[in-house]
Amino acid sequence: MTTETVPKPAEAGERGGRQVSGLVRRLIETPEVGVVVACVVVFVALALDKSTFASAVNLQGMGFDLAQYGLIAIGESLVILTGGIDLSVGALLGTSVILASWFNVRAGLPAGVAILATLVTYTIAQGVTLAITSGTSIPGISGVFGNLGQSYLAQIPVPLVLFAVVAVAAWFFLERTYQGRQVYAVGGNSEAARLAGIRGNRRVVSMYVTSSLLSGFGGILVLGRMGVGSASGVGVGWELSAIAAAVIGGVSLMGGQGRILGIVAGAVLLELINNGLTTLQINSNYTQIVLGAVLGIAITADRLRARRLARRR
Repeated sequence: MTTETVPKPAEAGERGGRQVSGLVRRLIETPEVGVVVACVVVFVALALDKSTFASAVNLQGMGFDLAQYGLIAIGESLVILTGGIDLSVGALLGTSVILASWFNVRAGLPAGVAILATLVTYTIAQGVTLAITSGTSIPGISGVFGNLGQSYLAQIPVPLVLFAVVAVAAWFFLERTYQGRQVYAVGGNSEAARLAGIRGNRRVVSMYVTSSLLSGFGGILVLGRMGVGSASGVGVGWELSAIAAAVIGGVSLMGGQGRILGIVAGAVLLELINNGLTTLQINSNYTQIVLGAVLGIAITADRLRARRLARRR
């Protein structure tokens, strides 16, 4: 005969309380929780202040912008995880805009071939874009670019969907593959990684190449939105936004620390701030000041976090 012991209501309540407190503690200890909460707070505050901020049209516009900045933020973050910094992402994005339009219009290549040629040859110097265009814009690009940069999928901007796909792929690579763990190892301690038999140089180079490819892809999306090939002002300063999104999201500038969830949340927060200030009709100069201040706070927080971890060791 088997006798089952039925937990008393008080014991069941205590067990449930411990589970809830444990869940809360894990959430609090999650590195990305701060930036996610900040995104929610900023969104709610702006939506309450300006009803148009949360409108479908404005949210879709933010989706297009987020995809552009987010792609280069992910690429930049992959480089930072190895302990490096890629300051060329903005320039490469602007270069890819011109190259894709030039291959398509002037060289007469189909859109697909023009995109492939762009991703292969975008690493040339930005000054070449001025040489091949004489500083003028290139109109008449294929509608394929517009389909990539301006279309919707169930009312969701296609670039945002592509950004989500890239984010999931990056998450899978970093957290579910041996090569991804090697990236963290190289960024955390390159000498220890070398002694463990990890080819650090190969991992570093591959992350720089991936960052550049994402910059080129982002440029193609920008070209689709603009509808004309022009390097004037395109991508200028975007590298700072990419670095800011990474650091705000918890990626350490020392390398070896950071996750895709935080990077995406950091990019979302920057877009909310940027779009919110525009919606509130704040002078664009002040917008740059605010974004610069956010970057400064994020870098300071990163240094404090690094010192705290060093003391624990």
